[in-house]
Amino acid sequence: MKELDLLKRDWQKNDAFKQVSEVEIYKMLHTKSSSIVKWIFIISILEILLWTLISVFFNTDEYLKNLNFKKLEVYFQVLTVFNYAVILVFIYLFYKNYVAISTTVSIKQLMKDILKTRKTVQYYVWYNLGMMFLGLILGFYMAFAYNPDTAALAEKMHNDPKILVFTIGILILTMVVFLSLFWLFYRLIYGILLKRLYANYKELKKIDL
Repeated sequence: MKELDLLKRDWQKNDAFKQVSEVEIYKMLHTKSSSIVKWIFIISILEILLWTLISVFFNTDEYLKNLNFKKLEVYFQVLTVFNYAVILVFIYLFYKNYVAISTTVSIKQLMKDILKTRKTVQYYVWYNLGMMFLGLILGFYMAFAYNPDTAALAEKMHNDPKILVFTIGILILTMVVFLSLFWLFYRLIYGILLKRLYANYKELKKIDL
């Protein structure tokens, strides 16, 4: 924010320039905030397209049919529809936040919209991590309960507590690794944008004093 620092220095040197600087700083922060929220909206759309492409390449429907348990297919279809519906709601909220920030003319309202956007993104990230956790749990359950390829291992786990503990440990480790990677992914993409957005909020707070 070199331009912002220059404006703030001029503001401190010359009282007559204070009001002009305040307006210029607000305009700059307004533009930057609007741009950041626009990118959050765009990235969320790209993300849902990415997961859709991945689901096409890794056909879960075929896997469920091989398990020969039709109720599972119904459960997964319902879960998939619910998940896409929730994500589309989040995308709509991101768009709504972008419009609100782009059109606001009040410093106080802009600050409120920034905080609202940060909360929406945080809820979105936690929702996705929660769904991934649920998906891993269901995937492991189906693999051991219905997949004939793992029947022998399931039998050994039932008869030998050591194998059971070892297998559970491997599954927990796998879940931790996967969730950590996804958390880092969201931290990298959305975390950077939220950090910049919050920096704008702190600068606006100084103006509003």
